This record gives sequence, C-alpha cells and structure tokens, in this order.
Amino acid sequence: MKEIKKSEIWSLAIIIIILLLAFGIIYFPKNTVTPEKETAICIGENAIFYTQIGCHYCGIQEEMFGENSQYLDIFLCNNNWTKCREAEIRGTPSWEINGKLYSGVQSIEKLKTLTNC
Repeated sequence: MKEIKKSEIWSLAIIIIILLLAFGIIYFPKNTVTPEKETAICIGENAIFYTQIGCHYCGIQEEMFGENSQYLDIFLCNNNWTKCREAEIRGTPSWEINGKLYSGVQSIEKLKTLTNC
C-alpha cells in the first residue's frame, strides 16, 4: 500500500479550497440587485416616507418593501414633530413626492408611478 505524503495532502486540500471558493462565487453572488431592491432604492431617492413608532399602518407600509425598506428615505416623526408639522404631515404613514403629500398606505406600483421609478 502506498503511503500518502504530506505534500499530496496539502495539494489536495488546496484544490478543494479553490473549488469551494469558485462554487461560492458562482452560486452565491454577494451584490445581486433584484428588481425589488432597485425599486426601493429609486423610491428612496425620490420620496420621503414619514412614519412614527407605534403606527400600525406605517408597519404595514414598511412590510410591503420587506428587507428593502432599508433603502427608503424614512423620516421618523417621533424624533422631530416640528419638521413633520412644517411639512404639513397630518398623519402617518405619509409620502412626500415632488413637493406633494400622499397620506396613508400606498401600493408599491403607485409609488413607482409617482416617483417615475
């Protein structure tokens, strides 16, 4: 029976590591931009989402975007009611798009249309 040399073991280990890395790069791209993410980024660049802690409908609106809600331009009124009053926010959720306010939960399709996304 042939004895396996340490150099052969290391060579095999390196080949396995290279194959695993190649597999990871091919099958698990890190910076994939999905259409949903692209939409959220575009809406975030063209609209302000006014919300507040404890607002049930604000939560529903955010859930519509899922993990992509992080790309929205979110203004939390709890932290600065003065700015919300100046923006004439009468309730949340509200969206400011092109200088106009839209109150209530808005569909993503409507937001896409209003923001030209």
